[in-house]
Amino acid sequence: MKRGRALGLSLAVCATLACAACGGGTPEQEPASGPVTITVNGLPPATDEYNRAVFEENVKAFEARYPDYRIEAKEGFMDPQTFSAKIAGGQLEDVFYVYLTDAQNLIARRQVSDVSPYLADFPVTKDYKPGLMKVFSSDDQGDDKGKVYGLPDDNYSLGLLYNRALYKKAGLDPDKPPLTWEEVRENAKRLTALGDGVVGYGDYSKSNTGGWHFTAEIYSVGGDVAVKDATGAWKPAFNSDQGRQVLRQLKDMRWTDDTMGQRQLLEYDDLVKLMASHKLGQMIGSTGDLTNTVTRFKSTYDDFGMGPIPGGQGTLGGGSGYMFKAGLSPEQIKAGLAWLTFRKNPDRIDADNARAAAKGLPVGLPEPNVWTGDSERKQREATEKHATVPTKNFAPFAEALGRVPVKLEPPNAQQIYAVLDTAMQKVLTDENADVDALLANAEKQVGQILAAVK
Repeated sequence: MKRGRALGLSLAVCATLACAACGGGTPEQEPASGPVTITVNGLPPATDEYNRAVFEENVKAFEARYPDYRIEAKEGFMDPQTFSAKIAGGQLEDVFYVYLTDAQNLIARRQVSDVSPYLADFPVTKDYKPGLMKVFSSDDQGDDKGKVYGLPDDNYSLGLLYNRALYKKAGLDPDKPPLTWEEVRENAKRLTALGDGVVGYGDYSKSNTGGWHFTAEIYSVGGDVAVKDATGAWKPAFNSDQGRQVLRQLKDMRWTDDTMGQRQLLEYDDLVKLMASHKLGQMIGSTGDLTNTVTRFKSTYDDFGMGPIPGGQGTLGGGSGYMFKAGLSPEQIKAGLAWLTFRKNPDRIDADNARAAAKGLPVGLPEPNVWTGDSERKQREATEKHATVPTKNFAPFAEALGRVPVKLEPPNAQQIYAVLDTAMQKVLTDENADVDALLANAEKQVGQILAAVK
């Protein structure tokens, strides 16, 4: 669930798509005799003047560099309301935007083209983070194992977002965020003691955001929401010691410590607003939440910090990338790879950051970052050179990125999150909530949801 561009996507691909899935490989076609034209999406709307201008300039520069390729750009990203119909009607763009959580579904249904034979011609693809490339690769044990069907574009992971100004007032070191949930709890007590309506720690419990955060929090202590059994079927896994630990700590902080405030049933904007208004000390969040705190609610980056998610045994992450429609010719695939590795290339980061900084946009946040090796070095140097935000405030989060495993959402995530919202709501609104009963009831419901996953 990425808050901002989208709240998530649940693909509803039915049997009518069987004909679209038939061409999962790359057909043998005659080489194109003229310029190769491909359709791509991701063109920003006209209302987003800056980013649209950047996109259109990239197209012009690309076509100048590759005169045999033409880009036909379409507005939009991935709309869950129209995606299935576009596949069934053959209207999906040749190179299309997709959330990380949906890539494996498309591969399994053979609705995308294998681009593996052509990656060697684009060496920068070797520098993508292996974990992200795995998302776009087949996990079949047969002949398709390891084949690649797309490239990453964007990523995020959840950590601890905290108010540095309130930390200072409470006598806490703003350069040393808590690394354990026990430390979060103790810090919340000191922050709440400031009075004036300050909430020490906040969490979600409505509109699927509660289940979203529960997932991140159970990952952080080594648990899972769903796992595959020996037959490959998905089963719920949160009715566990780790699941009980998450809910019991929240219940204790809400009712024993009284550090989570009286107002509950909170959803996305609620915590971000509280953080921006200096009424919230700590929350689980991403760099996207941080940006919204500043840009939408008129705060300043100087007042905030980010650290790794407490517990550090895992965190919830996500992002996006681009995949290649099934049935593309080799020439179309090469054109698509050329486009993707041109528009997002480490050698262009310096110029892109310089332009963004001149426009007054944030430069220097630790994510997104899809690179490793020399490409990551180039990104880091360009970021330090053009930073417009206080990077040291977010250094604890950045330094932990390689240590904390990033895990994706479970299948049918939004349906599962809706069920888990109830457990989060109960422990935050009912002092007598029975954690064991809540998890057992949720386990039954989620089991039914996962039984529908094919």
